[in-house]
Amino acid sequence: MGIIEKMRLDGKKGFVTGAARGIGKCTATAFAEAGADLAIVDLDIAEAEKTAKEIAEATGRKIIAIKCDVTSEADVQAMVDEVVAKLGGLDFCHANAGICINEAADKMTYAQWKKNIDVNLNSVFLTDTIAGKYMLAHGGGSIINTASMSAHIVNVPQPQCAYNASKAGVIQLTKSLAIEWAKKGVRVNSISPGYIGTDLTLSSDFLKPLIAKWNELAPMGRLGKPEELESICVYLAGDTSTFTTGADFILDGAFTCF
Repeated sequence: MGIIEKMRLDGKKGFVTGAARGIGKCTATAFAEAGADLAIVDLDIAEAEKTAKEIAEATGRKIIAIKCDVTSEADVQAMVDEVVAKLGGLDFCHANAGICINEAADKMTYAQWKKNIDVNLNSVFLTDTIAGKYMLAHGGGSIINTASMSAHIVNVPQPQCAYNASKAGVIQLTKSLAIEWAKKGVRVNSISPGYIGTDLTLSSDFLKPLIAKWNELAPMGRLGKPEELESICVYLAGDTSTFTTGADFILDGAFTCF
């Protein structure tokens, strides 16, 4: 069997949170194209169902949509239970849901801070540990978390201290779980994207004016594309990455190199 065949995900079951659009939709599509059945998990169930139908029709895989508030322990537990019941197991997951609140620290409310930490960090803890418990009891699996280059640098010119702190926490959580589960068959890794040209980024009235500045600073002079994150996630979900755990993959076009 060649390396391409070894990298396929045939027979594997998984889910992606925040998968109705953007990075999550791209990685979910890639998982399905590689042969996996999976759940599109999102708070926006209408968009999740639309995405699930689109991916299913394009790939022929079993794709379901599940509504879930990833900050709710009960919701995440119910979601994992539904994935297992409807797909027949759980081999991998991508904890991708997140938000960014751009507000100066001296003007940010505590409620804004808590919301950012809850969605970006606490939800990853819930997703990883609830999915991880199933994997630990059923022979192992792979967990992928979406961190950010903002865990490694302080972005300019936009103020986003809560986002930066939450994503740094994701990386340390990833490494901590990887150590705890290294001998138990569950691998945990993270990806740290740079500025990615998702529909949300390109259409945001706040972010659009910043793109020219980001591109001026970027060594490659451009935003990344969501599709440029797909291959590393397929690799991490599959069986060719069995010695890879506790790693953070920075996918930023060398932005954090200076």
